[in-house]
Amino acid sequence: MANVDIIKCQGSGNDFILVDCVANEALATVDWSGFARVACDRERGIGSDGILLVVRYDDGCYGMDMLNPDGTHAEMCGNGIRCVARYAMERGYIASKGLLRSGGRDYNVAEAKAIGEGIPTYSVDIPIRTSSPDFAFFDPMSSFLGRRIEALDGELEFTALNLGNPHIVAKVDTISLEHLVELGERVKGLMALFPNGVNVSLYECRGPRNIFVATYERGAGITLSCGTAMTASATASALLGYVVRGERIEVRNRGGKVYCTTLLGDDIVTRLEGNASFEWRGVARFEEGAFDFDVVAHSGEEGAWARFVESINR
Repeated sequence: MANVDIIKCQGSGNDFILVDCVANEALATVDWSGFARVACDRERGIGSDGILLVVRYDDGCYGMDMLNPDGTHAEMCGNGIRCVARYAMERGYIASKGLLRSGGRDYNVAEAKAIGEGIPTYSVDIPIRTSSPDFAFFDPMSSFLGRRIEALDGELEFTALNLGNPHIVAKVDTISLEHLVELGERVKGLMALFPNGVNVSLYECRGPRNIFVATYERGAGITLSCGTAMTASATASALLGYVVRGERIEVRNRGGKVYCTTLLGDDIVTRLEGNASFEWRGVARFEEGAFDFDVVAHSGEEGAWARFVESINR
């Protein structure tokens, strides 16, 4: 049976189980897909939106391998990589400004100014692609901005963006979570259009520097927030002129808020800033589907986060 040191953490309410695979080489033999399926289960396991593995590649670069609750791997996770950045900096794996790899791409991460009192805050610069082989419903050499996908929905105008993982986002007057679930489930039957699946988001523009986002995550379903989805929505709203380009945009979600700044030039890069909160440290035991865990020490950071969320929702 594998004994796994774990940290329960969250970024903007998107919660994860973080494991350092660098410090313990014996963890290389763990069935992480099986671990994710049981550990993320909110009835049988700890309950989380995914597993974050801190890894080191052959060239010495540190990075993140993220698994969804269904055991599949995600190329990128904006909320998760901030948690990994914090951990890697605290362990001395990387400096307070450094690189982390995820899904074969390198991302600049940094410690950032706190978004609230007692809130550890980190940033990640995410390169944006407007074309991708993940999108089979338009010419991969062009872009898809504010257009309809008739097979998915005949009314909404979607923007397709790749942030290391694929996203489609659409502006609406008022978000309906029921409609969002319908879209997320419908995508699963459209593999010819989305060969690798896709994350689906709806966003409301609440001002020139403020949007609200909800997401159906590929492999996870509705979550309190999704970092790359918030980044995709902020980027789409900037590209379409709904928010001020090149300025820091407040992006709210059901879990809290982050900030996004989209820089438009030869390349599109959006900086995502938000919390990376550690709730508790513990030990999990896992073997062939059998799972249990113990909480060793609480951090106290969840109290600061709860006060922060309450303050922005007043």
